[in-house]
Amino acid sequence: MRAIERDEELAEAVRLRESGNADEARLRLQALSESWPDDARIAYQTAWAHDVLGREAEAVPHYERALRVTSPALPPSDRSEALLGLGSTYRVLGRFHEAGTTLRRGVAEFPEHGALRAFLAMALHNEGRHQESVRLLLELLAETSADETVREYRRAIGVYARDLDSTVG
Repeated sequence: MRAIERDEELAEAVRLRESGNADEARLRLQALSESWPDDARIAYQTAWAHDVLGREAEAVPHYERALRVTSPALPPSDRSEALLGLGSTYRVLGRFHEAGTTLRRGVAEFPEHGALRAFLAMALHNEGRHQESVRLLLELLAETSADETVREYRRAIGVYARDLDSTVG
């Protein structure tokens, strides 16, 4: 199969997934993945198709491969989503340490990606790191909320987020 045909088949599989036909998309992506094992985009889309269907354990190796392939690597927008998908999938599978490690890497690479930070907070909670989890969520809330009452107290929320046990203002 030539690269042009690969790209057309990949686009069609993505359209199938987006239109709600994830089973057919998964089958097509699985076949593409076998033909193009070093294509990060195909690996990422294959992972996503498995994830959408609740086949998280089967999604993991595809996410891992998508993030490992460097030539060509995923574009940043897909890479951030692949890190989120893999971290979230590890978490769903009860692999909390791996979830935290993956999501930390995502936050380090994409510090402005709020969803990565929110999912990291969930993984931290699962690891029993409740204080760090709440701190991360409070910082995210203070930085991103459109609620005027939160915005009014943004600075105080940020200060208390760094020292949750403080009772003195």
